[in-house]
Amino acid sequence: MNKKIVTSVVIIGIIAAVAMVIVFNKSSQAPEAGNTANSAKNNNITENIPVALENKEPVVKEFTMTSFYDDKGIWFSLKEINVNKGDIVRIKVTNIKGTHDFTIDEYDIKETTPLNQEVVIEFTAGKAGKFIYYCSIPGHRQKGQWGTLTVTE
Repeated sequence: MNKKIVTSVVIIGIIAAVAMVIVFNKSSQAPEAGNTANSAKNNNITENIPVALENKEPVVKEFTMTSFYDDKGIWFSLKEINVNKGDIVRIKVTNIKGTHDFTIDEYDIKETTPLNQEVVIEFTAGKAGKFIYYCSIPGHRQKGQWGTLTVTE
C-alpha cells in the first residue's frame, strides 16, 4: 500500500509541475493591458510608426508684409515665402498706399486689402510647388507687385 501512495503522489506532483509550466509560459506571453509594443513583439509584428508622428500638429508659419507703390513701381514688401506642405500659412498684409488685393490662383485666394488695415489670409499649404502671389488690379503685377510662395514636399 505504501508503494501505491508514493506512486500516486509522484504522478500528482508531475501533473502539477507540468500544469505550472504551461500556466507560467502562457502568462509570460500574454500582453499587458494597453501595451501594444509587447503585443506586437510576441506576435512577430513590427510597427515602425514613431509616437511623435502619430500626434503631429500642423506648424503655423506667419508672415507680415505691406503693399504699396512708389515712383519705381508697385510692390509687396515680401518677395518670397517658403513653407512646407501641410503647414498652416498666415499672411498679414497691410496696404499702406494705393488700392490693392492679394491673390494666389492655385489656392483660390483673392482678398481685398483696404488702405491702412491689416488683412489676415490663412490657409493650409496642401499643394507642393512654386506659386505666384500678386495684386490682380490691372497693371500692378506687371509693375512688380508679386512674389513667390514655395511649398516644399
